[in-house]
Amino acid sequence: MKLNIRKKPNITRFLRKATFISIVILMIFVLVASNEITHHKVAITAQPLNGCLSNNSLPCTDTSKETISEPFIPDAKLNAQQRFLSAIARKLPTIPQPATYEYTLLRTYGAVFVNPDVEIKLPQKDIFANEQETQEFQTTLTMGHVDGTNDCYLQKSAADALNKARIQQQIPLKSGYGSGDCTRTFNTNLRFWHKYANNEILAKVQQGKETKILGLVAPPGTSQHLWGLAIDLRVSNQKQRKALNENGWFQTVQNDVPHWTYIGLTEENLPLFGFKKQAIQGITYWITPL
Repeated sequence: MKLNIRKKPNITRFLRKATFISIVILMIFVLVASNEITHHKVAITAQPLNGCLSNNSLPCTDTSKETISEPFIPDAKLNAQQRFLSAIARKLPTIPQPATYEYTLLRTYGAVFVNPDVEIKLPQKDIFANEQETQEFQTTLTMGHVDGTNDCYLQKSAADALNKARIQQQIPLKSGYGSGDCTRTFNTNLRFWHKYANNEILAKVQQGKETKILGLVAPPGTSQHLWGLAIDLRVSNQKQRKALNENGWFQTVQNDVPHWTYIGLTEENLPLFGFKKQAIQGITYWITPL
């Protein structure tokens, strides 16, 4: 007699199949979530920066975060000053209070803090106290050589952009060859200061009683040259200026004619970041809105 015995379900096979399906579903969920995060741009709004615009609540820091998948563009609804502050707050941990020495320096030399290039290294403050602090920062930089010079070095992105401009047009350094036009030491900055000014003038600058000198020479520890993002050039025509502008270099320090700053933006984007265009004796400066 043949018995009809029903086979028991293969539990092991069932569990394996269920596990496989669960893993597939989990992978799909992770990929979707990851895609949303990667492509979502979190904009810095005016809310975290409201304190930056009030004397009563400064200094302030910006705590909003964003991905780097898309270039940052300030909110067009903000005014010029707010757009500029929203940009530099991404790079500068603390915004100085208005009417302070640090704020005066930020107004004059702070254009570099909007630079969007992720390869650019920016200081955590706008004043270096001494040579040691300066060297500690400069040792973290990736430097590039300016073609056709003896010992002129800038941060690599700035040097590469300048070299491209100098391929388009012949643009000599102010001195014609040397490091004094490029990245400087604290002691070089100090030497230039004492060439044009003194401690009495420095005290007036610190008190907010003197600002014109800032268009001639930077106080000790405050020059954009210390950061590897500025150079002194001999520019005499519009073709040279156009070549520099097309490669992210602009004149940002009012009345400092040979001084050029690497901003890394196109000219059409400068107003979006709050910069104000100002023509003085035929030269176009892009001034911070502070």
